[in-house]
Amino acid sequence: MPLINLPAFALDLVADLEARGTERVDTPVIQPAEPFLDMAGEDLRRRIFMTESETGKSLCLRPEFTIPVCLRHIETATGTPRRYAYLGEVFRQRREGSSEFYQAGIEDLGEPDVARADARAVGDAIAVLTNRLPGVSLSVVLGDQSVFEAVVAACGLPAGWQKRLVHAFGNQTQLQRLMDTLSNPAPSGIFGPEVERLAILGKLDDEATLIAHIDATMEATGYSTNASRSPADIARRLREKMELASTRLDARTLALLREFLALELSLADAPRALAAFAEKAGLSLGEALARFESRVAALREAGVDPSAVIYRAAFGRPLDYYTGLVFEITPERDPLVLAGGGRFDRLLTLLGARERIPAVGFSLWLDRIASVKEAAA
Repeated sequence: MPLINLPAFALDLVADLEARGTERVDTPVIQPAEPFLDMAGEDLRRRIFMTESETGKSLCLRPEFTIPVCLRHIETATGTPRRYAYLGEVFRQRREGSSEFYQAGIEDLGEPDVARADARAVGDAIAVLTNRLPGVSLSVVLGDQSVFEAVVAACGLPAGWQKRLVHAFGNQTQLQRLMDTLSNPAPSGIFGPEVERLAILGKLDDEATLIAHIDATMEATGYSTNASRSPADIARRLREKMELASTRLDARTLALLREFLALELSLADAPRALAAFAEKAGLSLGEALARFESRVAALREAGVDPSAVIYRAAFGRPLDYYTGLVFEITPERDPLVLAGGGRFDRLLTLLGARERIPAVGFSLWLDRIASVKEAAA
């Protein structure tokens, strides 16, 4: 039975994916909602279509393929390395276009040579698109979340702030807001007079005193600890909030972060530029830079010209599970994303895999490819 609105080139595209050493897989349209709600990120969470089983379990229509393919891999206890190809409908609200559309792609699980796997993902995405869109010039933009994480860590910010900044990577508005907050900490008075008094007296670091104060306050107000967090939990969270609210980013560090995020240049020149930035800033980014340079070399070996790829330090994609490489491919001088992907090394462990499985992949938007193909005809 033919699939409705499936582009005519879809079968050739699937054959192209399978020719790249992949195994074709499918996943159920109805998926457990929890993995997407927990791991996919706010941008996807607010756009998925939710439902519920007869037993009250939260379900959703499949909003993307990466999490379902990884869950299938774990459930079937298949060994690695493994390369999976897929094609099917996904369901999520979009600002433009139908909320029901087709995606295809590759998930590359368990390849120990990370640089090689990254380069293969980018190269395969470019090649498959080029085969579908002969004569159409493509633009490739690449970012690296692990380099940003290394820069933030080297700046010496508290762990809570590092987590917040990394979580905002790729969201320019949110990242700017957090950096503005770091340059202008919250004013005193937001935690109540008694807590402020304890802070002034230096008692927030005295765990026993703070817990006793919270316990007494809860008892006096009749607040039950049985149905909520304990005084110790609240004290720990309060100290964390106070630290975050009082942390001020000095002008030099703020300038360094802004300088890094402003980097945009040819990928061929990026390793040298990143090394120069790290040396000038006095930051130790050794391991992250070594991985970055290895990927650039692997791309050359895979037949991808790094000088034709743009590296943008602030570039990320709106999915929380990415850990390193992120990339998107568009028609030249056109923001329409035809393919996007990246590395997600922590995802399979979070989904229940017994051991860490390195992973990278990409997705193709078939309706967008069809529209570009039609316009170019």
